[in-house]
Amino acid sequence: MDIVARKLNFVQEFLRISDDDLIDKLENFLRAERKKRFDQEFKPMSVDSFNEMIDKSEEDIKNGKVTEAKKLLKKVDKWK
Repeated sequence: MDIVARKLNFVQEFLRISDDDLIDKLENFLRAERKKRFDQEFKPMSVDSFNEMIDKSEEDIKNGKVTEAKKLLKKVDKWK
């Protein structure tokens, strides 16, 4: 079963629930899982990593590896 079908089945089951306590538990579980995943994915960058990123960006500029904002906007307009 693919993810879309699983989601539809879950929503159908959820809509059948009439117990407030169970809905509260599911809401709390969903909030906790989203927060946990957010915290895992978005960790603060170290100062060293930040400085390395700056150094690489400055090197890219020196080597001409840049795109002007106007050119980028024109490319984005073509995506539509």
